[in-house]
Amino acid sequence: MRNKRIRLIQEGVDGEGPVIYWMNRDQRADDNWALLLSQDFAIRHKRKFFVVFCFTPIYLQASYRAYHFMLSNFKEVESKLSLLNIPFILLEGEASSALPQFIHKSKASTLFTDFNPLRIKKEWLDQLKRNINIPIYEVDAHNIVPCWEASPKKEYSAHTFRPKILKKIADFLISFPPLKFHPFNEDSISSKISPESLLRKYKYLKQEIPKFLQKPGYVSGMEQLQRFIHTKLHLYNEYRNDPTKDCLSDLSPFLHFGQISSQRVALTINEYAKNNNKVKAQSDIFLEELIIRKELADNFCFYTPDYDSLNGLPDWGQKTLNEHREDKREFLYSLENLEKSNTHDPLWNACQKDMIFYGKLHGWLRMYWAKKILEWSRSPEEALKNAIYLNDAYEIDGRDPNGYTGIAWSIGGLHDRPWPERKVFGKVRYMNYKGAERKFHVKQYIDEIIATAINDQH
Repeated sequence: MRNKRIRLIQEGVDGEGPVIYWMNRDQRADDNWALLLSQDFAIRHKRKFFVVFCFTPIYLQASYRAYHFMLSNFKEVESKLSLLNIPFILLEGEASSALPQFIHKSKASTLFTDFNPLRIKKEWLDQLKRNINIPIYEVDAHNIVPCWEASPKKEYSAHTFRPKILKKIADFLISFPPLKFHPFNEDSISSKISPESLLRKYKYLKQEIPKFLQKPGYVSGMEQLQRFIHTKLHLYNEYRNDPTKDCLSDLSPFLHFGQISSQRVALTINEYAKNNNKVKAQSDIFLEELIIRKELADNFCFYTPDYDSLNGLPDWGQKTLNEHREDKREFLYSLENLEKSNTHDPLWNACQKDMIFYGKLHGWLRMYWAKKILEWSRSPEEALKNAIYLNDAYEIDGRDPNGYTGIAWSIGGLHDRPWPERKVFGKVRYMNYKGAERKFHVKQYIDEIIATAINDQH
């Protein structure tokens, strides 16, 4: 296999049984290179082809809202695949245990899976390798430029990463071939587990559904993309750092769960901007976030096994935080007080409530929110731990390289540079309430969140 999106991660005994695509990070039937390339392999070898998803009941800090958004998408995935004679099998349990059983039972010959740089997926793969002896291929269907192709090492910043992406993107930002009707699945096979039954079976905490949340799935995600392009894109550059202006794409939940493809988003925006000079500059700025910044986050997690600890921070960030760990903190807040939005800072409290009510937080506010946790924590380790917990539990797009990277940037200077030294932060960039007031109408934002809270109580 010469396609640069694919890498062989285990050699093995190749038989005549079915080819399996273990769907994990890219949960869609459309525009999915892992699905397309695994089916192509199955067709060329005239084999049966199944798509399998392993439902993990406990995944990092994921709460009901994340599971609901994820599982509600699978009816659409199953329906689209069934029209093409491709079974979608929902297995219950971690892949390291549920998948080997299915592979042995089905006498599968080859396993494909999509790429995920997080440590938990690597651990599952390591366990799988000990339990199955068939070839395993990994396909990066999430990034436009495959992570291992973009750079062979951890990049220092967007400045060092950008030219490497731009050099290769023309080779990868191409149109998708269609998924085909699969001719070799003679006898039908179906999943005996329904997504709804899994939601009912496990009693997750925080069972409220965020207010803003769109219907999940590819169709809904592409509709949201069209709304962004036609009603918000022209405002993106001017207002993207203002939380009181509704000009962001709101695509992050769909991108996080792989319900839509970054590549499809980029192709669609490029096509629109090609015929509309007024939004060309706006689209370039948006694509910088979608491609450079997003894929830089994957680069960080892929090449940094301890991406969620102080050891994952740049050397200068670790050094300056250690030099200031004994500095006196004016305020200290426990995780319980943070979670309940119980601090002296009305803007921070509004940010936390925003996450609770809407399941998302504006990008600029996420930086402010995380930096204040550092300022009010007994140690940088405690700050990292609490910020990651709150982000992963409440943000629909938590448990994600973007989240870990953003928190590491905010707390430890990742992908940033040293700034003038100050208490607690050392040389890590500082943000404060007055700086927020220079950016946007802070009182308006706080009032809107308070109004949401009051309405929610009634």
